[in-house]
Amino acid sequence: MSGTNPPPGTGPGEDENPYAQSGQNRPPEQPWASTPPPSGPPAWSGPVDGGAPAWGDPAPPSEPPQTLRRAAVLMYVGAGLSVLGVLLTFLARDAIRDAIADSDSSLSADDVDAAANLTVGVGVVVGLIGAALWLWMAAMNKAGKSWARVVATVLGGLNILFTLFSLSGGGGLNVIINVLTIALAGYILYLLYRPESSAYYAAMSGRRR
Repeated sequence: MSGTNPPPGTGPGEDENPYAQSGQNRPPEQPWASTPPPSGPPAWSGPVDGGAPAWGDPAPPSEPPQTLRRAAVLMYVGAGLSVLGVLLTFLARDAIRDAIADSDSSLSADDVDAAANLTVGVGVVVGLIGAALWLWMAAMNKAGKSWARVVATVLGGLNILFTLFSLSGGGGLNVIINVLTIALAGYILYLLYRPESSAYYAAMSGRRR
């Protein structure tokens, strides 16, 4: 056997590395090797069926702004004033009866009593309906329902109008309650149309689409 050395690339161990002849010690990196896998679902800004919030959309407001919370509290006060009016109507029954008797002397005692009872009954029903409307409007507007603001505007305007007419009659505590009712309705309407309130109505309307 001669001492001739084997040609390069044919010695022991060299044929185990297929990249040795090209001068590379490791296989070339693949183009996708440096790209990290996605960590989550892609962002989605389009609408989602069923009204669920879309990916990437801002979270809906969790509670109404301070202006609407204050308006709701004042509506509860309005309901309390309506109930107080009902109690005052009961207490004023004798005064109502005397006023009816003085207005028409031809009425019998039974007729006067019937008219007084009718007047008190109408006052009680109107007062209770008013209290229920105050509470209903407080709940619906606090929930951000746009139609509730429209209804509250109509009811508030009518409340102010009728209360102004009623200021000419009665006196004492009734006048104070009527003045408070007008001021209350006007300030509530102001709060319902503040920019913060309008933004909340718009956000809640978009959430329900």
